[in-house]
Amino acid sequence: MAETLTASTYGIEEALAALGLKEMNHGTSTGSDFFGNGDAIASYSPTDGRLIGKVTTTTRADYEKVMASATEAFKSFRAIPAPKRGEIVRQFGNKLRELKEPLGKLVSYEMGKSLQEGYGEVQEMIDICDFAVGLSRQLYGLTIQSERVEHVMREQYHPLGVVGIISAFNFPVAVWSWNTALAWVCGDVCVWKASEKAPLCSVACQNIMAEVLKENDLPEGVSCIINGDYQVGEFMTTDKRIPLISATGSTRMGRIVGKTVAERFGKSLLELGGNNAIIITPTADLKVVVPGAVFGAVGTCGQRCTSTRRLIIHESVYDKVRDAIVGAYQQIRIGNPLDENNHVGPLIDQDAVNTYMKAIEKAKSEGGNILVEGGVLEGEGYESGCYVKPCIIEASNHFEIVQEETFAPILYLLKYKGDVENAIATQNDVAQGLSSAIMTESMKEAQKFMSYAGSDCGIANVNIGTSGAEIGGAFGGEKETGGGRESGSDAWKIYMRRQTNTINYSDQLPLAQGIKFDL
Repeated sequence: MAETLTASTYGIEEALAALGLKEMNHGTSTGSDFFGNGDAIASYSPTDGRLIGKVTTTTRADYEKVMASATEAFKSFRAIPAPKRGEIVRQFGNKLRELKEPLGKLVSYEMGKSLQEGYGEVQEMIDICDFAVGLSRQLYGLTIQSERVEHVMREQYHPLGVVGIISAFNFPVAVWSWNTALAWVCGDVCVWKASEKAPLCSVACQNIMAEVLKENDLPEGVSCIINGDYQVGEFMTTDKRIPLISATGSTRMGRIVGKTVAERFGKSLLELGGNNAIIITPTADLKVVVPGAVFGAVGTCGQRCTSTRRLIIHESVYDKVRDAIVGAYQQIRIGNPLDENNHVGPLIDQDAVNTYMKAIEKAKSEGGNILVEGGVLEGEGYESGCYVKPCIIEASNHFEIVQEETFAPILYLLKYKGDVENAIATQNDVAQGLSSAIMTESMKEAQKFMSYAGSDCGIANVNIGTSGAEIGGAFGGEKETGGGRESGSDAWKIYMRRQTNTINYSDQLPLAQGIKFDL
C-alpha cells in the first residue's frame, strides 16, 4: 500500500525526473560537472523506508578539484558588478518557482516533513532570492568625517572569497539558500556540504543552479557541492582557503567547527541548538496559544531548531491551557507527509527514534508526568519504523532532560507563579538561546519580555510561536546556539570583508592626533 501511494499517487518518480535525479548520482560537483570517486551514500525515505537513490561521497582528490574550480571562479565572479550578480540570483529564484512542486516533494519525501512544509521550504528559497536581488543594490558602506584638512575617510565592503556551507537534514535546501543567495550577491563563491541524511536535495539544487551558470556563461565554480559525513566537512573546516564556514547543526558539532576554524583564524557563522519556550500569561488568548504551541511542538515532527520544547504556563491558567493543548493533540493526524491531510510525518531515521524514546524514559525517571503518551507507531503506512506519537510531559525546568535539546516531538509543560519576570527567568535558564515567545494581552508584559532584562534569545516573539521565521529578519541565537545571524537585516556583512579607506587630496601630509614629524 505504501509503495503504491508513494510511486503512483504522489508522483515522486516524476519529481525526481524533473530535478534531473537518477538512481545513482555523483555527489561532488562544480556547476554542471558532476563526479565523485568515494563510497556511495544510500538515501532512504523515512516516509516509507524505500531507497530513493544513491550519492557518491567526495574524496580528498575530488575536494581539491572543487577548491581549484571555486578559487579560480572567485577571481572573475568578484569583478562582476553586484547588481548583475543579483540578476543571476533572480534567475535562480525564477527556476525555483518553476520547480517548486517537484523540489518541495523531494524535500518532503527525503526528509519526512509535511508536503506543505516542503513547499514552504522552497518558498523560503524563492523569498531569500528576492531579498538578495534587492540587496545587490544596497551593499552600502559609510563616509566618515576626518579630523584632517582635505582628507576623506570611508568604509567599504569587498567579497570575502570561498564560503563553505554545512547544512543539516531538517532544512535540506532552505538554509543553504539563506547563505548562498547572500554570498553570491556579495561576490563570493560557495562550496556546500549537505547532510548525509538528505544528500539528493543538494544534487537537485546544484542541477538547478548549474543551468543558470551555463545560460549566463559563468564559471562553474561559483556553485559547488560535496557530499559525505563529518570527515568530508573537515576538508572545509581545516582549509585556510575558505575564510568563512557557515555551519548549521548540533551544539556538539558547533563546538568542533568553531574551535577548528578559529585555530586558523577563519570566521564561523554558527546556527546550533535551540531549547525554545513559550510563556503563557494569565491574559493569553487561547485561540492564539493553542495553534502556536501545537504547531511549534509537532511541526516537522519536532525537528526544527526553533521547535517549541517548553510551555511555561502561569498557575492561574495552567489547568485550562493544559487541557486545551492535550485536547488539540487528540486531533493530530500522523502519517505519510505527502498526504496533505496529515499534520505530522516521520522522524528522519532510526537513530532519531531511539533518541526520542530515551528522552521520554529519562523524563519519567526524573519525575515527569506523562499527559500524552509517546511511542512508535506500527502497522500499515508506518513500515519505515520512523513514525512516533507527539508526547506531552509535565516536568520541571531543572530536569536534566529538559535542559537538553531533543530533536523530536516532546513538549514539556512547566508551571510558574507570580510575575512574568519569574517566567522569563525560567525561560532563560537553559544553555541554548535561539527562539522564544510570550502569549499575553498585556503591553507591559510584552515589553518586559523584549527588553534588555527579558528574553536572552536571538528571536523574541509576542503572540506568535517560536517556529517559523520570515527571511526579512536576521535569524540566529545566543549562548550555545552559536551567535550567528543568517538571512535578512544586515546578515550580509559576514559574507564580506570590511575595509576603511583614507584619501588625502591635499599637498601636505598631516598625521592623525596632531602628531608632528618634521624632516
